[in-house]
Amino acid sequence: MKNHRSFRIVRASALLSLLGLAIPSMAEQVYISNEKDNTLSVIDLDSLKLISTIAVGQRPRGITFNKDFSQLYICASDSDSVQVMDVKSQEIIANLPSGEDPEQFALHPNNKHLYISNEDNAVVTVVDTEKREVISQIDVGLEPEGMAVSPDGKWVVNTSETSNMLHWIDSGTHKLIDNTLVGQRPRHVEFSDDGKTLWASSEIGGTVSVIDVATRTINREYSFHIPGVYKDKIQPVGITLTHDNRLAFVALGPANHVAVIDIAQQKVIKYLLVGRRVWHLALNSDETRLISSNGISGDVSVIDVKSLAVLKSIKVGRFPWGVAVKP
Repeated sequence: MKNHRSFRIVRASALLSLLGLAIPSMAEQVYISNEKDNTLSVIDLDSLKLISTIAVGQRPRGITFNKDFSQLYICASDSDSVQVMDVKSQEIIANLPSGEDPEQFALHPNNKHLYISNEDNAVVTVVDTEKREVISQIDVGLEPEGMAVSPDGKWVVNTSETSNMLHWIDSGTHKLIDNTLVGQRPRHVEFSDDGKTLWASSEIGGTVSVIDVATRTINREYSFHIPGVYKDKIQPVGITLTHDNRLAFVALGPANHVAVIDIAQQKVIKYLLVGRRVWHLALNSDETRLISSNGISGDVSVIDVKSLAVLKSIKVGRFPWGVAVKP
């Protein structure tokens, strides 16, 4: 029966192609980690509806897909594990050794090495995802959190919240090479697609620093001012950039807004009101939609990138944190 069904699907696709009609494709899906529910929420990006809820480990935070989107890695922080979920079956198929309290991570472009920040013991753990074993642990500053790998795979950068530093790790040797001092409590780092700049949010400092990768020094700093919002509530966390390096989006935490930065003009051009305690952000594959996770209000906001307008809020689990989009 399975072979007959597959044959019918192939024959139908061939007929549509002959008629010059588009072959329907699956809608993009947004995966959200819910800290307090120990679940993932899955949203259909066409219908903007919640379509699935998946039980995972305790206090899921950072989430990221592998290169072909067949697997999703999940930082199950209170389980002291990075879980591997098979996306098709939505089942956990492995638990990777991760060190204590994994919070965020970044996957190397080689699709093999996963760099994990361990908040409780001030190290970055490097895991070989194929062998499912730890291959290195690197001492960094106190309370490491944010992680990013440069597009060329050369640099791994970690933020330490208490040390107020970015730590530059050589991915070839797994040695700490340099440190960059930034504002108070850095939470997230994001490389531009060309690899020339690194953006870092400082939650308590209320700023975002733009670092020149070649010199590892700050060449620009943004601060934020929202009418009617107290300055101490403006706490930058998640950052995402468009592929053409035209726009940067910054989640401003308890300010309940997303800042939009025009990179060429080097200025904030808009503040978008979203849900309460906005944590992290992700763009879909063609960058027409931006999704924010809003922790306290228990929802996500879907933003139209062209018009810079919020389209809809969608309820998910309790305290949504991480965001990842599957094409």
